[in-house]
Amino acid sequence: MSTIAFIPARGGSKGVPQKNIKLLAGKPLIAWSIQQAKESELIDRVIVSTDCSEIAEIAKKFGAEVPYLRPSDISGDTASTESAMLHCCEFLKSENCLPEIFILVQCTSPLRKMGIFDKAIEEFNKERYDSMLSVSLSHRFTWKNQEQPIASYDFRNRPRRQDIRKEDQDYLETGSFYITKTAKLIESKNRLVGKIGMFITPEVESFEIDSEVDFVICEELMKHRNLNKGK
Repeated sequence: MSTIAFIPARGGSKGVPQKNIKLLAGKPLIAWSIQQAKESELIDRVIVSTDCSEIAEIAKKFGAEVPYLRPSDISGDTASTESAMLHCCEFLKSENCLPEIFILVQCTSPLRKMGIFDKAIEEFNKERYDSMLSVSLSHRFTWKNQEQPIASYDFRNRPRRQDIRKEDQDYLETGSFYITKTAKLIESKNRLVGKIGMFITPEVESFEIDSEVDFVICEELMKHRNLNKGK
């Protein structure tokens, strides 16, 4: 099946200016996701969608395609990621290059184990999912609704974590990547549709970069992983 990795990277960022190209462990943040996608044997193309010429040049330097600059009407703070995904689909359709599988890769999640995309695609195809999201197992007990608190577990009979049944486990949506059949994406205008699968990743891969502090923490996590390679 033809597969495209799509990496959205707007130029504007309120939390960290030019976040997507800020250096992380010696490389622009976006470079980590580009290189991880390019290492995949099952991804045919890596496309970056940006409204910023500087990001475009850096993305090209690290091997991604940037066939257009994203229009301003789908580049603002209120624009959805889906709008950028669908815009890319329209471009690919006009080029007669519409893929069967569309993978949204978010560059704010740079901690990924080598080969993760291929494993996810293989599972996606094997289970015949329409869409898939990356998740990590949560060991936390959560609550919602401050006015009328509701727990995600039976607080009257607090379970030990190791005794929680598999079907009662909670999973966190990491935001690292999403896989969708392109036809389903275009039809539903949503990254998650139809038969949805969850691809479980290690907890460390759920780390997202949204602030200056996150960059510092992520660099330390990267150093730790490098020191423990091969052990």
